[in-house]
Amino acid sequence: MAYKGQSLKRVEDPRFLQGRGSYVANINLPNTAHAAILHSPYAHAKIKKIDTNKAKAMKGVIGVYTGQDLIDSGIGSIPSGWNVPDQKNPTHYPITADKARHVGDNIAVVVAESPAEAQDAVLAIDVDYEVLPAVVDAKKALEKGAPLLHDDVENNQSFYWAFGTQEGSEKAVKESDHVVELELRNQRLTATAMEPRAAVAQWNRYTEEMTLWTTSQNPHIIRWVLSMLTLHIPEHKLRIISPDVGGAFGSKIPHYPEEIIMPWLARELDRPVKWVATRTVSSMTDTQGRDHITIAKMGVMNDGTITGIWVNTWANMGAYISLVAALIPTAFYITVLSGCYKIPNVWGEVWAAYTNTTWVDAYRGAGRPEGAYVVERLVDLAARKLGMDPLEFRRKNFIQPEDFPYQTPVAFQYDSGNYPGMVDMLEKLSDYKKLRAAQSAARDEGRLVGIGIATTMESSGAAPSALVGSLGFVAGLWETASLRAHPNGQVTVLVGTHSHGQGHDTTFAQIAADELGIPPENIIIEHGDTATVTQGMGTYGSRSTAVGGTAIVKAAVKMREKMIKLAAHQLEAAVEDMVYDQEEGKVYVKGSPDKSMAFAALCFGAYQAHNLPEGMEPGMETTSYYDPSNFTFPSSAHLSQVEIDKATGEVTIQKYYAVEDVGNIINPMIVEGQIQGGIAQGIGQALLEGTVYDDNGQLLSGSMMNYTVPRATHFPNFELEQQVTPSPVNPLGVKGVGELGTITSTPTLVNAVMDALAPMGITHIDMPLTSEKIWNAIQSSNGE
Repeated sequence: MAYKGQSLKRVEDPRFLQGRGSYVANINLPNTAHAAILHSPYAHAKIKKIDTNKAKAMKGVIGVYTGQDLIDSGIGSIPSGWNVPDQKNPTHYPITADKARHVGDNIAVVVAESPAEAQDAVLAIDVDYEVLPAVVDAKKALEKGAPLLHDDVENNQSFYWAFGTQEGSEKAVKESDHVVELELRNQRLTATAMEPRAAVAQWNRYTEEMTLWTTSQNPHIIRWVLSMLTLHIPEHKLRIISPDVGGAFGSKIPHYPEEIIMPWLARELDRPVKWVATRTVSSMTDTQGRDHITIAKMGVMNDGTITGIWVNTWANMGAYISLVAALIPTAFYITVLSGCYKIPNVWGEVWAAYTNTTWVDAYRGAGRPEGAYVVERLVDLAARKLGMDPLEFRRKNFIQPEDFPYQTPVAFQYDSGNYPGMVDMLEKLSDYKKLRAAQSAARDEGRLVGIGIATTMESSGAAPSALVGSLGFVAGLWETASLRAHPNGQVTVLVGTHSHGQGHDTTFAQIAADELGIPPENIIIEHGDTATVTQGMGTYGSRSTAVGGTAIVKAAVKMREKMIKLAAHQLEAAVEDMVYDQEEGKVYVKGSPDKSMAFAALCFGAYQAHNLPEGMEPGMETTSYYDPSNFTFPSSAHLSQVEIDKATGEVTIQKYYAVEDVGNIINPMIVEGQIQGGIAQGIGQALLEGTVYDDNGQLLSGSMMNYTVPRATHFPNFELEQQVTPSPVNPLGVKGVGELGTITSTPTLVNAVMDALAPMGITHIDMPLTSEKIWNAIQSSNGE
């Protein structure tokens, strides 16, 4: 029986639905002390003096520590894990010692017998600040005379990065029949995962071993950085555990200060120490996403052919550089500016600036949504300028199926795709001509009805390691899996990726089940603990199945090969005459199916070791490391119909259609859930969400009262279809799925709103497209 392609129910869900998940905040060790952190109320301020005496004298307080205490003990600066040429990486200690650089910057930490006592003592710490001018805008931060965050970073410029065909793009745009130009903001976002960050550390002074429980998407990377660069504990003495993680969206990739502070305190005090963030603290200190200012141009000919694209972007990095932050506006952004189209000339430039805001890092899609948004807005504007239907304009410029593998002008070679076929499916699914006819009738009635379309691709499963190394990553992007068959025929699969809601326990079991020919219920998936899974690179960038799943396949191939040799020996047959039946989970002699050995019998025989081939080791365990030869490139086409209330500016999403191409599908139900969640997140950015700082760097959107996330009532039913063009990059033929819905839905919704407002001459409004912004735009147009 084949399990891949079946919508098996998620095996994770019963424990979550019953409240039996195990999160870091659930870790309660004997004799645990509790930590609370003092955060700066100012965006930019020198620390002239810290008086901790009153706090130290309070009930239950065990100790109060400042940044200088950690620095004096030899704690290292939090590093950047992705470095582009000439990048300036300022010192970033887990507790700042000289000055605060954003609201929420760590100033001191209190350890007490209870969380309440620790928090009370934090309020008693007296800090003498000298408040300094702040800058929160990336372009303004780079201007002469702007407040300087770091003495060793001139003009606040973290880096400049450019890529593509500069002369060709300039010439193509200049010589085109038409040029469309757009200045836009891709606003800053807060991840708002269900589970705030947390850390628990335990030190064993006898063995000098440290265990850290942390809310991380990549525990092995955290172990490596802690060991070599910040905490300086030998890697074999350091265990990182990331149990159930309640959502991440990229915000739990970075190496956070608390992952250093808690182990340092545990070693200092020789007792466990625990810290759990509140929602407010998470809003101030979790890395945020996006925050680009962009000026973009696209050249087109009278017949609709795109000739070139030119993009200038100012990227706000926040107060410090985060773990992979430099990747996002560079190799994950400019390299996708070709989109789904044959654009012969593409040029992009990025200026990255430090500002007095929370540091940024990945947020669902990480660079790919920013790039897709720029391209798809320009495509829509170009179609409108030429009077072409937006679907037909896209068809005119699509990369064709026979062109794959397709080399773009900006590094990537797309693996496979059928963009015209995808749009054909979308047109049929939505009954596009009928929608347009109904829209025309609605406009005749004076109603603001819009139809928005976007077609995008994503670079997912970044690889190979040599390539990402050349682009600036200090590590590799391989993945590992180990299969441990037990004597009774059950199997433990240990994977280096990590699940934070994607359903890996189910999907990976389906892959292993098909490879070995045993039922998924006989397979258990383990991840997130560096003591059991010795190596791994974690989960982000839609890499889990394409890279981690393929590592499982490769390990299973090794296991089948060993079983074939063992069966041949015990059945007294030649190895070349043996067949591994992946449907039945047995090995048999070719031409004699009854002369066979079942999977469980082979497992028992391997451990019994009474009758092994000469030279074969007992046991049945295999490990594989997989380093892909290329990214995979999923794609999607979305269409949405909206209506705007003229009196209020309120947007109602009436219909939403999506066609996705994620290659072969392991579990359709899980894929559909990922797409639905991604669409919801993208709609959130388009219409509702935005992290806002005032000119003094004060966070104005620091709670759920003023940061609006979408609710179920914001959405219609999503109507979804799948197109399948298998990827030739991996044996599963899969591509990434987790970020694709977000990448495509944002420009789809914005294009729909702009289409509704087109009769009034309104061509662009920056996200989020709130009712207030739309109402103001309508009033400014005089309702014409």
